[in-house]
Amino acid sequence: MPIDEIFTRGNLDWSHYLSALVLAMVRLSCMMVSAPFFSSEGIPKQIKAVFVFAVSVLLAPIFASLPMAQVEIGVLPLLGEVGAGLVFGFSLSMLNEVLLFAGQVLGVQFSFSLANLLDPNSEVQTPLLAQMFSLMGMTVLLTSGLDRTMLAAFIRSFAEAPLGGVFVSGQQAMTLVQMTSGVFFAALQLAAPALAATMLVEVAVAMVSKMSPQLPVMAITVPLKTITGYVILLGSLALWPRFIESHFSRLLDVAEGILRHAAGHA
Repeated sequence: MPIDEIFTRGNLDWSHYLSALVLAMVRLSCMMVSAPFFSSEGIPKQIKAVFVFAVSVLLAPIFASLPMAQVEIGVLPLLGEVGAGLVFGFSLSMLNEVLLFAGQVLGVQFSFSLANLLDPNSEVQTPLLAQMFSLMGMTVLLTSGLDRTMLAAFIRSFAEAPLGGVFVSGQQAMTLVQMTSGVFFAALQLAAPALAATMLVEVAVAMVSKMSPQLPVMAITVPLKTITGYVILLGSLALWPRFIESHFSRLLDVAEGILRHAAGHA
């Protein structure tokens, strides 16, 4: 084989690898921006950048050799990879929204509606219980190994939605919008035990106040609701791992399904 042909093939292979590397880094970077845990401000940006680069360098040859992979740098392929990463991360971030909304609902019932903290991720004021729920949910996610499951599922997504072959249409975007409606119902399910207990305390105090008008209702209701709510909340924490794992698995299936359909319409 002529030496010129060898160098020509080498240049083509190197160009093919660099194109796959760029596309993989774009998708992984967008996932790191939107996915739970990986998007946390507690992880330094330098570590995130090194992680994205290392994973892309190691796996780019595999991604480029997959069937139906279209390893070409262009506007549409880059936009497709951006959409794939954001869709995957945003779908799983719904779990954190469920925890935040459940904390907001219980914060009102626990009379903590004015106790707010600065969320380092969104940089906005969030209720105290919402922050606590988010931290506890993140703890369950890490101790259950769901962060590794999420990363493994994201890597598998390159087989179902190959590089350069993804196009997120309006139908897939509407699926994400419809998913947000489930945040309300899932949050109510998580907060239901403590919410029901605090409402029963309010009803009981109201009935007693009717029989004894001189009773200091406000001085009794607030501490009694808070204590009762915390006791019920502590008792219901045993159900949190199963609840979080179940909803995480459903969100992961939805994210993979959206990418699969997006690859089919590309």
